[in-house]
Amino acid sequence: RAALEVHLAPERYRRNLGTVGWEGQRKLLEATVAVVGAGGLGGWIIEGLARMGVGHLIVVDGDRFAENNLNRQLGCTEETLGLPKVEVLAQRLAEVNAATRVTPHALWLTEENAAEILGEAQVLVDALDSLPARYLLQRVARMLGLPMVHGAIAGYTGQVMTIFPGDPGLEALYGETPPTERGVERTLGNPTATPMMISAWQIHEVVKLITGQGRPLRHRLLIFDAEHGEVTELSLAP
Repeated sequence: RAALEVHLAPERYRRNLGTVGWEGQRKLLEATVAVVGAGGLGGWIIEGLARMGVGHLIVVDGDRFAENNLNRQLGCTEETLGLPKVEVLAQRLAEVNAATRVTPHALWLTEENAAEILGEAQVLVDALDSLPARYLLQRVARMLGLPMVHGAIAGYTGQVMTIFPGDPGLEALYGETPPTERGVERTLGNPTATPMMISAWQIHEVVKLITGQGRPLRHRLLIFDAEHGEVTELSLAP
């Protein structure tokens, strides 16, 4: 931090500075971001934020790596099958950026534990794969007064938006009560590159929120269709 104050930065951040600047890089280093879900989206988001220089990452996921994760999930290798996702990723990030503190929680987020686990964060990231879990995270974000960066994927498509407390959120997409069944991703699956595509946009959203630069996807849902090479923006303005 002291080095950034006087415009001295480690070489690792030099490629960031032309975009986020010295002040933006300092803000990233001082930030705490919570990523809920450490699978297809979450693994790439967590590593991207560490490489950007976010100072503290809270990572929440009660799952373990399985063979069907090998096609798309960062940290999943033949050697890590059966291991807790958050612990594998925390070890990986220690080798990527030792300046990023990682707090892994190998458990599922609930109404009872959410405030304690996520209370330090400035931004919450939805990297989940079920609508009930997403609605829970949105309730927590509203309770804590925090923005939530939403991302979802299925097949060649994905979507991203940022929801502030008081904004029309997931209800505007799925109704007041979330469906209990899994969505179209159950039938379409998630090919290798789709989570990379959507996680990259979620990383950019987090960086914009922390640095105060750019225009977040507030009241706007971006839908990406890699199969047809199309991007659609839907207005969710109240």
